[in-house]
Amino acid sequence: MRLLHGKISTRILYLFTFVSISSLLSLAFLTRPRSKYDGPPPPFQRPTGTNSLKGIDPLLYNSGPPSGRLWYPQERALANATLLALVRNSEADAMVQSMLDLERIFNLKFNYPWTFLNNVPFDEEFKRKTRAATKAEISYELIPPEHWAVPSHIDPQVLNASMHRLEDLGVQYSTALSYHQMCRYNSGMFPFHPALLKYKYYWRVEPNVHFYCDLPYDPFHFLADRDLIYGFVIALYDAPASVASLWPEVLRFLASYTPGKAPLINPNAAVGFLTDSHYRPLHTLNASGYSTCHFWSNFEIGDMDFFRSPLYQAYFRHLDQSGGFFYERWGDAPVHSIALSLFADKKGIHWFRDIAYEHIPYFNCPRVDSSGAEGRCQAGRFTNGDKTLEEEDCRANWFHYAGIG
Repeated sequence: MRLLHGKISTRILYLFTFVSISSLLSLAFLTRPRSKYDGPPPPFQRPTGTNSLKGIDPLLYNSGPPSGRLWYPQERALANATLLALVRNSEADAMVQSMLDLERIFNLKFNYPWTFLNNVPFDEEFKRKTRAATKAEISYELIPPEHWAVPSHIDPQVLNASMHRLEDLGVQYSTALSYHQMCRYNSGMFPFHPALLKYKYYWRVEPNVHFYCDLPYDPFHFLADRDLIYGFVIALYDAPASVASLWPEVLRFLASYTPGKAPLINPNAAVGFLTDSHYRPLHTLNASGYSTCHFWSNFEIGDMDFFRSPLYQAYFRHLDQSGGFFYERWGDAPVHSIALSLFADKKGIHWFRDIAYEHIPYFNCPRVDSSGAEGRCQAGRFTNGDKTLEEEDCRANWFHYAGIG
């Protein structure tokens, strides 16, 4: 009897201790000083003197996942989508790094297929390493040679001179022919790869990137349910010398193209994002009227039907015929961004603020509970520490013209 009494007393003591500690923790939480960043961010107001978002970055606010119905693992069949990477055999380890991160935060729960593209056949080492990084289906695909080759209208002598002129101007990758080919391919040809024709949505993943926060919901169904066509995390300014003639060529296309019944430029387009000169007027001047703002396309989740559309393909063919992918260094990021900001409703473009992402030297770091990003991806971090890169952030313009979303 005394033993039973002792056990009951011990249990009562444990229970009292647990309740007391819980009460103290709750009281501490309720009485802690509230931060101005608790809750959702206020309506965005563009800074007047600088494009820096320090202290007002929406990522500093604990806004959580997007509003509305979200779909979690096993709640719904997979969307018609693939995880997509254009990658070389020599980048196997860097690709595995990206895969392991994305599998950990997302794809282990969903099991979306991977599609790898290369302009040469994938070797067995690449296949072995990438197969070990996922349980999902993988397709290893060769880019059709006619999609990768330098087009016949490009003059080799002009190309060589142009590449070295850009090198003298400090344009990165200007003398790497494969980089020009990659930018052209990603700008307009990738959605027509035979292995991708069966898919509607893609999530572009590059080697040696990092994902930090758990992503519990399906971003493909998120886009589809809301009629969104494109998602990004980082927006930057480009080097004006790399796109000096891009905007004039876009204007020539707009003047020459005969649209159908729908207006050529979407009535709710974010044209100001492309032409703004508020923060960096010299960029706009040196790029012939283009702000150089673009969605950084090493991360993009999008609807390939937009890029397959007759309007987009006419736009791409016009740019391709001008030679700017080779005589300058037009990237797929500005080419995609200009089309999206002209031809799409700005409400159809989504900033995935809740996806913590790093592609050296830039970050998208949200403030979310249990992010798993402690130490490296602190809320609001934008660069790897180089303060001169802060001015490359173009999100303030996007938020100004299109809203935070």
